[in-house]
Amino acid sequence: MKNSFEISVILPTYNRKYTLQRSIDSILNQTYRPSEIIIIDDGSSDGSFEWIESDYPNIRLIKQSNSGVSSARNKGIKNSKGQWIALLDSDDEWLPDKLEKQVQSLKEYSEYLFCHTNEIWIRRGVRVNQGKKHQKYGGYIFDKCLDICRISPSSSLFHKSILEDVGLFDESLRVCEDYDLWLRITAKYPILFLDELLIKKYGGHKDQLSRAPEGIEQYRIQSLEKILVSSFLTESQLYSAKVMLLKKLSILSNGLKKRRRYRDYQVAVKRLNQLKKETMLNSRE
Repeated sequence: MKNSFEISVILPTYNRKYTLQRSIDSILNQTYRPSEIIIIDDGSSDGSFEWIESDYPNIRLIKQSNSGVSSARNKGIKNSKGQWIALLDSDDEWLPDKLEKQVQSLKEYSEYLFCHTNEIWIRRGVRVNQGKKHQKYGGYIFDKCLDICRISPSSSLFHKSILEDVGLFDESLRVCEDYDLWLRITAKYPILFLDELLIKKYGGHKDQLSRAPEGIEQYRIQSLEKILVSSFLTESQLYSAKVMLLKKLSILSNGLKKRRRYRDYQVAVKRLNQLKKETMLNSRE
């Protein structure tokens, strides 16, 4: 039931033994204790599985062959018992009252099924300020989630019924799998935002999942293309998504041209022109 707040924490990991203790201990130190902690070892070769098994025997531990973070999260969610899901990446950590404050807020605002928080950024061991473009929001925020990923997985707490409605993480995406899922969720559900610094998000390390050598915009474009042909969007949301896709395709095509990737450039321009015709944006300008 919704009001029981039985929380399953899902923590995927791949060769992150050097950060895992920090993440795991931040769960165990919560003032509101989750019902279960599920760690999915995504085929690690650094001894993570054996170390967790030895040092944290009360944690549910699942091992799978290396299949990516989306597959690992999905497996954890499918094996979870709680009706509420909290995600934590293996290089991040929670402040001790993170879950408690989220549960209190969700009880107070019972119409919400999804809550996220603000965060502290640590890059290469140094605290840095978030840029203005990374501002976070609450309410019906679909339009604000079109440009970049506005919700950190490690800050999220949500009711499992949402995923039964919109689906799980897209396992075909190497990166931006969170951006993709948040679009589907924010298209249909209001989001509760706690403007409190309740997680520490670490970045700058070489194995950071968001570091795609070919850039991440093409994955956001893929997600936008996908949601445009779904049944999730209202007419207003559909228009906003097409406008953002046009913007991203334009940026992508210019970048491809500068890098002299002419074949990919031609494909991007063709789709750009097609989308302009579909939305009749030329006549609106």
